[in-house]
Amino acid sequence: MKIVVLLKQTPDTESKIVISADGARIETAGLKSIINPYDEYAIEEALKLKEKAGAGEVVIASFGTDAAKELIVKGLAMGADRGLLISNEGLEAADSLAIAKVLAAAVKAESADLVLAGKQAIDDDNMHVAVMVAELLKWPHVNVVDKLSLSGKTATVEREVEGGQVEVYEVQLPAVLGANKALNTPRYASLPGIMKAKKKPFDVKKPGDFGLDAGALKSGIKAVIKGFTPPPEKPAGKVFKGEDVSVMVEKVVKLLREEAKVI
Repeated sequence: MKIVVLLKQTPDTESKIVISADGARIETAGLKSIINPYDEYAIEEALKLKEKAGAGEVVIASFGTDAAKELIVKGLAMGADRGLLISNEGLEAADSLAIAKVLAAAVKAESADLVLAGKQAIDDDNMHVAVMVAELLKWPHVNVVDKLSLSGKTATVEREVEGGQVEVYEVQLPAVLGANKALNTPRYASLPGIMKAKKKPFDVKKPGDFGLDAGALKSGIKAVIKGFTPPPEKPAGKVFKGEDVSVMVEKVVKLLREEAKVI
């Protein structure tokens, strides 16, 4: 079985996000990148499936900049077999659909049996790309997967929905599945794994290598980010002291009712 894991490069959750002076973009200078955390659950699940089967191949694929190489190598150090970076040069402003078209073409070229991805990316939270990949490939798709098991060409997946209810699906492969954090606990890359990762196959390609025209992809972009604005600053808090507790409580309740309007 060949499993392709879709990886996205996202800002470190501890990084301070700085918007350019003109508000048109996020400043990337000095911004540390990490594997989208939900994609790590997808990598771990792919490795577990391969280990349980005793055979197969796990390919880490990403559409992005050269900086994504380091993150793909981290996936290889965890145990994946091969890395694939598709350069987004000239397509840096690609929307979800354009990215999905590139990744779907790569998955098709790989003749994958299963595609795993994180349920969403922590930067834009769109939850678009994996679903679009499935639609372009005409494959079934289930997102926010908490439990997964395979039997031949059938995947049984569970996902929790509102109210704590659990939905169970039987999906015929090939399919695209979106990993939730309840699915597993991602392993750490061992020192031997890190050393081996440097020698594992790693391909760097362009959309044209999959029969796609970069110009057509660019002209087909339908969603364009016009600008970024930081969230409004929180107003200064109010401190009550030096009075009787009952008086202070009364003032707090009044503010919560009349100003904050939460009660």
